[in-house]
Amino acid sequence: MNDDTLTTERSTNPPSPPTARAAPARKPRRAAAVRDRHADETARQVVAELEEQIVLGTLSPRERLVEDDLCGRFSIKRHVARQVLAELERRGLVERRRHVGALVKSFTMSEVAELYALRALLETDAASRIAFPVESEKLAALEAIQAEHDAAADAGDLRRVFRVNMAFHHAFFALAGNEVLTGAIREYERRTHAIRSVSIVFPQYLEKSRAEHHQMIEALRHGERDRLIELCRQHLLPSRDAYLEAHHRRELAAAAGRRPASPGDTE
Repeated sequence: MNDDTLTTERSTNPPSPPTARAAPARKPRRAAAVRDRHADETARQVVAELEEQIVLGTLSPRERLVEDDLCGRFSIKRHVARQVLAELERRGLVERRRHVGALVKSFTMSEVAELYALRALLETDAASRIAFPVESEKLAALEAIQAEHDAAADAGDLRRVFRVNMAFHHAFFALAGNEVLTGAIREYERRTHAIRSVSIVFPQYLEKSRAEHHQMIEALRHGERDRLIELCRQHLLPSRDAYLEAHHRRELAAAAGRRPASPGDTE
């Protein structure tokens, strides 16, 4: 074989490029994503359960929420317990104190007054924006929700009362047609859950709330704006006043317990 032949073969059969190294196999992400979704759903369920307990007074203001207790009670991992506490804090239901940890939120009298003043501004403004006449389908939807509320109250199912009551308010204020405003109303309604815990368990407050819901529906039906605005304002008062009264009684009891005995006191 001569040199010309070798040259021809080399030109027609170039050397193969070096084999590239195989890329390292990527770790599957699907399993991790599924675990994350499962943890998020578990956290959401635990948050909902604790929120109900705060509203219904099973968990009292200043009561500690300990990670280890939550892990044992709900069979969750520590990182999920931390996620739960962080969400409850974000919702204004829990506060963290240095050297103490997470506590169910408690309020000063001025904080209660300020929160409810803000709620009154937001909710009466929403009522003033509702366009009349209200569509019959939307009125029927409100009536259906209130029928559920009545049934839950008659059955003494306070957990259901709490959930359906929120559904009624959300549907009612959605009639204002302002999503930013209704979002703010929902946020500050949630921040007063611990305050409402004082009144929700008493039948007289529940009955008053039911009656006012029906009156709101009638005001909507007849286009009575001024009455509707005043009903929204009055609807906030029982839970606010019950909490302030209970707070005042606790202060008086604490003061009496600290008061030194006077010479004229008897057993």
